[in-house]
Amino acid sequence: MVVLMHADVPSERNEGGAEYQTLVGDEQGSTPIRVGIQSSPPGYKTPLHSHPYMEVLTVLEGKGQASIAGSDALIQLEPGVTLVVPADTPHWFVATGNQHLKILGIHASPDRVVRVLDQRGVGRRDRPAPVGSSPL
Repeated sequence: MVVLMHADVPSERNEGGAEYQTLVGDEQGSTPIRVGIQSSPPGYKTPLHSHPYMEVLTVLEGKGQASIAGSDALIQLEPGVTLVVPADTPHWFVATGNQHLKILGIHASPDRVVRVLDQRGVGRRDRPAPVGSSPL
């Protein structure tokens, strides 16, 4: 068994200002899943993207909104909300409010694969994540 202390796990900052901690997983794909925590500053918005596997997102802190293909309404993100995003389903999220939006993300894959579908409407603080990079 491995016990991780989050305070001991280094964070990576992306160009958009979000920080990401990889808790489970590595570049070699040696684990069956990837787990990480992303902390996004107010105003941070991801591009419309998808993954070729299921992704589970749980809000730990802050507020935001998400859009998932197949739903006409924006989904309100706040602590206690978990999204289960099916494989190949386009989605995005944005951090709203005055504090960081902190999300625990679980990728049902040893490798993190991000397929950016549309960058229109991407918030001023966001930059698309290259395939295989760390942010959620």
